[in-house]
Amino acid sequence: MFAAIGILFLLAALASVYRIVRGPAILDRMIACDMLVTTIICVLGVDMVYNHHTRTVPIMVVLALIAVFASITVARYVSKQTAERRSPGHNPAAREKRR
Repeated sequence: MFAAIGILFLLAALASVYRIVRGPAILDRMIACDMLVTTIICVLGVDMVYNHHTRTVPIMVVLALIAVFASITVARYVSKQTAERRSPGHNPAAREKRR
């Protein structure tokens, strides 16, 4: 049973890495990174169940916090870029025409 779980986690990790490499957008890459971190957290959880220990709980918490802060950072970055594109004074070509 654990072999099947390992194969599924491996497929999930490979799919994540593929999407990170292929993109095309930064949000696609960020979602794939979140998926990869989540897969790693799940693998650590399965390891805890299989080996009957709780030593990796702090690692899981730190990975979850890093994933949350990374998602927030990318979301803020993308929202600022979108806001700059929508602002009327941001178009350099239009500014040159007005002069």
